[in-house]
Amino acid sequence: MKAWTLLRSHGSTILIPEKGRLRSSLFRALCVLGALILLPASSLTSVRAQGVQTPPVPEEGLWLSQDHDGVFLIGHCGDTLCGKLIGMQYDGPVPKDVWGRSQCGLVMLTDFRLSKDENAWQGHILDPETGRTYDARIHAESSDVLKLRGFILGIPLFGKTQTWTRYRGTIGPECKLP
Repeated sequence: MKAWTLLRSHGSTILIPEKGRLRSSLFRALCVLGALILLPASSLTSVRAQGVQTPPVPEEGLWLSQDHDGVFLIGHCGDTLCGKLIGMQYDGPVPKDVWGRSQCGLVMLTDFRLSKDENAWQGHILDPETGRTYDARIHAESSDVLKLRGFILGIPLFGKTQTWTRYRGTIGPECKLP
């Protein structure tokens, strides 16, 4: 028997307690009332967020990895930068991550926030083959060169830097690079 009910509205979902699961019907009523107030508010917030344009930064765009085996689309995800793998060199079926998901379209760069004192974006990078997430920094060295440094233990000294280049080519079906 479920203890919670899903209340859906405008693409948002809120869990509220079912009847009989709580001693206080007043608490359940407050949960429902809060959900009815929050659902439209959360929808309005997402509409407002979609309407606000974030200025472009040099790190945005299509980037070819150092080994020329992957293309990433880097862009704004709210107030952070994120990047997903949209092109790969491979033979046979589309490569899968450690959980069996297609790597095509996999968000691998997450939560990059601008560090003004270092003029770089700091966030995390996912290794799809192991499922491990590492600390990372990215910065555009020029309009066509991006430096990415992945590291462990929060210490950039324990890391490796790759040089990615701006990608202007095409990408085939299922993220296949020509």
